[in-house]
Amino acid sequence: MKPAAHWHVLGRLFRRASCTSRAYAVATVDAEGAPHVTPIGSLVFTGPGRAFFFEDYTSQLAANLDRDPRLCVLAIDSGLLFWLKALFRGRFSRPPAVRLRGRGAGPAREATEAERRLWLRRVRHVRFLRGHDMLWGSLHRVRDVVFDRVEPVNLGPLTADGAALFCEPPHDGAGGRPATPPPTRI
Repeated sequence: MKPAAHWHVLGRLFRRASCTSRAYAVATVDAEGAPHVTPIGSLVFTGPGRAFFFEDYTSQLAANLDRDPRLCVLAIDSGLLFWLKALFRGRFSRPPAVRLRGRGAGPAREATEAERRLWLRRVRHVRFLRGHDMLWGSLHRVRDVVFDRVEPVNLGPLTADGAALFCEPPHDGAGGRPATPPPTRI
């Protein structure tokens, strides 16, 4: 599936994942061909299928992307109430997790002032804490990312309805009309 076609669903999931998990898991391939996973909290989406992240603290991730630009980002909505409701109802009301596959779009570069402000706006609620400036006060290097594929995460029967939000409506074969979905059991 293409990210642009499902951007409304992806945007909500990534916002919720950012709030509940604080970071995304970014997987790359190291020099020996083994997977390498890095938590990245500074992933900022700039449009359908496009993002950047600050890589000031990610030496291994940066080296992996310089050698092989492929990556996969896993976002999980870890909200306790969201999960409790799904467990109670026996289904998720929206996708709980997604993988975005893509690639680094070129080498790391200096962040623009607009990109720094965009990130600092996201973490402004903790700007009065000591660690804010220590962690984010000197971010300068960003890497652009382009995503070309969306993969819903399958959590068995609980994701049957939620994962369907990513799918194209099925056609009944008669004139291309969307088929009527079966009723959902509650």
